[in-house]
Amino acid sequence: MRIVIAEDAVLLRAGLVRLLTDAGHEVVAETDTAEGLVKAVEGHHPDFALVDVRLPPTFSDEGIRAAVLIRSAHPQVAVLVLSQYVEERYASELIASRREGLGYLLKDRVADVEQFLESVQTVGSGGTVLDPEVLTQILVRSRHRNDMELLSPREREVLGLMAQGLSNASIAANLYLTESAVEKHIGSIFAKLGVTSETGNRRVLAVLKYLGYSDHSL
Repeated sequence: MRIVIAEDAVLLRAGLVRLLTDAGHEVVAETDTAEGLVKAVEGHHPDFALVDVRLPPTFSDEGIRAAVLIRSAHPQVAVLVLSQYVEERYASELIASRREGLGYLLKDRVADVEQFLESVQTVGSGGTVLDPEVLTQILVRSRHRNDMELLSPREREVLGLMAQGLSNASIAANLYLTESAVEKHIGSIFAKLGVTSETGNRRVLAVLKYLGYSDHSL
């Protein structure tokens, strides 16, 4: 296959080039930026792109955002994301769009060279290779979102004020409700989120679910 590589760690990138070349592939371009990756795909029309999630300048999610763009603009290019962590938002978007010719592996869980090269071949042939940890985190994120979406707009307002540390009386004053009404909303929130008296401090657990949902919704 004709491959482009986007990896900012010089030694790792050199190792990947040597590894893939020795396996019979042709590395047509290598870069350390997301912009360079997109340009390489547009200029070389490769069969395969190997992409790190974190690339300059911010080292946050530039690489995987570029992967999403490539999957949309160049659907014939297989993409394997190789990362140190799961970027849940864009990983979900990648998987939801089309699973053919897609891989997402965690660097510290790639056990050996043969396993890695087999994954490259599988993805390049139109298959899918996903690290189990990637699927686990995406499913957890999806479950949190589904739970939160069960809440009514008023219940989300109440939970948001709970997250700020407000008491029932303060929540009632902020929303122009009676304390009895606030208590009913909170009871409904606990029920919908599956937070029972057996699971510990229900108020804290409900707020943790809210904060997890808010973080993933940014």
